[in-house]
Amino acid sequence: MCTVCEKRFTKKHHLNRHKERHIGEKSYSCTQCEKRFTTQSNLMSHMYVHTSKYKCSECGKCFQNKQALTIHSRIHSGEKPFECNDCSKRFTQAGDLVMHRRIHSGEKPYNCHVCHKAFSHSGNLHRHMRVHTGNKPYKRHIHSTRRPHHCPYCGKLFKTEGELKLHVRIHTGAKPYTCRHCSDRFTVSNQLKIHLLKSHNEGTWLTCHICPKKFSQSSSLKIHLRRHKGVKPFVCSDCPKRFCTVAERIHHQPVHSDFKQFCCGKCGKYFKRKENVKSHFVRCSESLGFFNF
Repeated sequence: MCTVCEKRFTKKHHLNRHKERHIGEKSYSCTQCEKRFTTQSNLMSHMYVHTSKYKCSECGKCFQNKQALTIHSRIHSGEKPFECNDCSKRFTQAGDLVMHRRIHSGEKPYNCHVCHKAFSHSGNLHRHMRVHTGNKPYKRHIHSTRRPHHCPYCGKLFKTEGELKLHVRIHTGAKPYTCRHCSDRFTVSNQLKIHLLKSHNEGTWLTCHICPKKFSQSSSLKIHLRRHKGVKPFVCSDCPKRFCTVAERIHHQPVHSDFKQFCCGKCGKYFKRKENVKSHFVRCSESLGFFNF
């Protein structure tokens, strides 16, 4: 058993190889691209990328093994063989479905060995450990060619260039999607699609088969149907209460915590929810005479 994460192995050399991941030292370097790895086996698997043994016939991208190539090919085919029994959402990988199911069950299998706080995903646990270790986010990129994407306006970090481009539009006000019927412009393509449907009747409305209500997006119709059927697939991890959407569950979560993260800029009073501090701010400003001109 690993003394760090309590993961168990059938053979000792498997455990020793696993321990190298916790040390974090990448001693094995690829001679082709200078990418570094914590174990020799990971390096050997990576070398298949350069031999083109597992190459996608659609886009030419190479992979370490046949399984990775099979999963990647689903991007081109659109195949999502793994379906959630609670909300019918589909996934390309079984692992993604397993993690998604924890939204419904409230399961948190990853525990911090320092403070015993529980998490639903291992990535959340790793980020939490920085509280105890003092490690800075993205420190691993110092000796890597892969850098995080920095916003030039506010310094916020993003994993992909696409996420950064979308974020930068908040600062620049860029709206690259233009309606062909009028002069309205939009930040993202989905906003344009909804506009075309609502303003110019271009597209197809989705009608509820139980009531006459119409929707512009299939996701909105799916949530609406849950309310008709009384289906509440998202359970609170701290109490038995269930919800139709993730957003409703997140909104409920502060009930179980004393943490108040939103502060009134006028009087310094703290609130659990953003909408509460907004309404308070208006009343507070009026009482202090800020709106009396």
